Amino acid sequence: MGWLEPHAEEVNCYVTTTGRRTGRPHEIEIWFGVLDGRLYLISGNGPTADWYLNLMAEPDVTVRIADETHGGRARVVEDPDERQRVGVLMGDKYVWGGDPDIGLTYQAWKFDVPAVAIEF
Repeated sequence: MGWLEPHAEEVNCYVTTTGRRTGRPHEIEIWFGVLDGRLYLISGNGPTADWYLNLMAEPDVTVRIADETHGGRARVVEDPDERQRVGVLMGDKYVWGGDPDIGLTYQAWKFDVPAVAIEF
């Protein structure tokens, strides 16, 4: 068992990316899922979210969950089967009503917006 599995039920993790323009660390608090030793994130704000753009420019990130911090490497989930599994995983963990302010439905959040895998 890796370091992630004992933290799989935590509500949030903290991901630090490197600013694509500033080069400075940028930390966000975000929902996450754990599957097959990987940490998964969903970009509810789509491909224009700062943290998403940052990791596209520099995929080396730091993840903190509870009292553990580890470095990892992020990648966009492009495989349709993997994206489906991530949507089911995240949908099972987080049930919510979507965000009408940005036109994001729960279904779209689970399956349509970008997802990211972080490997350690």
